[in-house]
Amino acid sequence: MFRIVSKTALIAVAVASLAGAAQAADFKISFTWDGLKLCTSGSPNVVPNPAFVVKGLPAGTQVVQFRLVDLDVPGYDHGGGAVAMTKDGKVPSGAFRYKSPCPPNGKHTYEWTAVAKSKKGFGGKKLGTAKARRKYPE
Repeated sequence: MFRIVSKTALIAVAVASLAGAAQAADFKISFTWDGLKLCTSGSPNVVPNPAFVVKGLPAGTQVVQFRLVDLDVPGYDHGGGAVAMTKDGKVPSGAFRYKSPCPPNGKHTYEWTAVAKSKKGFGGKKLGTAKARRKYPE
C-alpha cells in the first residue's frame, strides 16, 4: 500500500511541477522605444519607462519588477521599478523612471527583465521571469 501511495504522490508532484513550468513559460513581455528621446552620448537621462505589454502572468502575481540591462555593458545600473499589475497586462509609460539607453558609440543590445512576484518587496515570492531584448538605437 505504501508503494502505491508513494508512486501516486510522486506522479502528482511531477504533474504539478510541469503545470507550473508551463505557466511560467507562458509569461512574456514586449516593449518598444517609442517616444524615447535619442541619446548616444554615453550619459543616460532619467526617463519614464517604455510601455510594456505583459502576457501569461503566473497565478498569484500582484507585482512585476522591471530591470534594464545593457548586455554590452552589463555592470552599468540602468535601474527599473515595480508595478502593481492589472488584468489587462498593460504597463503604461511613466509607471516608473529609469536611466535611459544611451550607448556612446554604435548600437547596444538592451534587455528588460520582468519578475512576477506575489507581493512587493523582499517578502514576495518569485513566481516567474520574462525577458525582452531590443537594440538601441534601432
